[in-house]
Amino acid sequence: MRKQYLLMLLASLCTLLLLTGCFQGEQSLPDMDPPPNAEAVDGQEEQANDDEAVDNAEEKEESAQTVVRQLFLLDSNGLVAPQTVELPVPESKEVASQVLEYLVQDGPVTALIPNGFQAVLPTGTEILGLSIEEGTATVDLSEEFNEYASEDELRILEAMTFTLTQFDSIKRVKLRVAGKDLDAMPVNGTPIANGYTRTNGINIVQTDTVDLISSKAVTMYFPTEHDDNQYFVPVTQYIEVKDGDVNQSIVDALIEGPTYDTNLMHVFNDETMLLDGPTLNSGVLELVFNQDILIDKGNGVIADEVMETLVRTLTEQESIEAVNIKVENVEQIANESGEVYSEPVTRESLTPSEKL
Repeated sequence: MRKQYLLMLLASLCTLLLLTGCFQGEQSLPDMDPPPNAEAVDGQEEQANDDEAVDNAEEKEESAQTVVRQLFLLDSNGLVAPQTVELPVPESKEVASQVLEYLVQDGPVTALIPNGFQAVLPTGTEILGLSIEEGTATVDLSEEFNEYASEDELRILEAMTFTLTQFDSIKRVKLRVAGKDLDAMPVNGTPIANGYTRTNGINIVQTDTVDLISSKAVTMYFPTEHDDNQYFVPVTQYIEVKDGDVNQSIVDALIEGPTYDTNLMHVFNDETMLLDGPTLNSGVLELVFNQDILIDKGNGVIADEVMETLVRTLTEQESIEAVNIKVENVEQIANESGEVYSEPVTRESLTPSEKL
């Protein structure tokens, strides 16, 4: 009896083992070969994804090959004026040195500048080095720099200074030639021991009718044209400051227009006037004009040249980052393309530029 019981127990165990093996086999069947079409589809999807990734990478690389900069060059009237150009992205971080290289006559800038413009640094000038410390850029130039014409001395200083100070980290420019600091310019002897800044001015206009005691030198921008190419020229002149309000005086001077001998355009209607004193709040200057500032009163359109003249000029003041223009009894104003000015206008929105 006991033997029979043991035989039954062994039989039951064998049966259980066989069932377990079958169950595990069902759970671990080898991977089946996919249908031929499925393999092709997977390959196409993978290839498509790879191609898209390559295309995106190439687009990013192409878009990063150039960068927008401002170069201050000489126009056909002998005035220093900015031109916005696309320069190759430099291999190193020496972007300030690069813009100076594009100020050299017969250099790489030749193919980029419009008709009527020319670079300011003498042919063959090399940028031997440039360092920036506490807002001062010290530029080391080769000896070819000394070969400029005497009448170009101030133009060179102005062009170099305004080109370099487009970068937020640069406020002042000092010069060296072949490693030796310059206390004065090599041809006419303009003093530069303390460096040169935007406050020294550009395209300086001499005025005999202004009382210098109650006036201030300001840089204002006015448009001009050459071969249907419109651009803005900065000029520095003394303006009388009325009631201590510099911003009001600047706007009044812009409305009055440029001096007769500069070949610059007067863009304001003679009846244009500010209705309230300018107010400055957190870097935004608000101006309220009468409707004569508009070229289309029915649609609230302000001329692009008027807006750009105001914004370029007023943002030269350190305290002003943007300009918010309002017009009496006009809910909103727009540019000549019909785009509404929904936010204060900055200089960067007019001339986008990379930051250093």
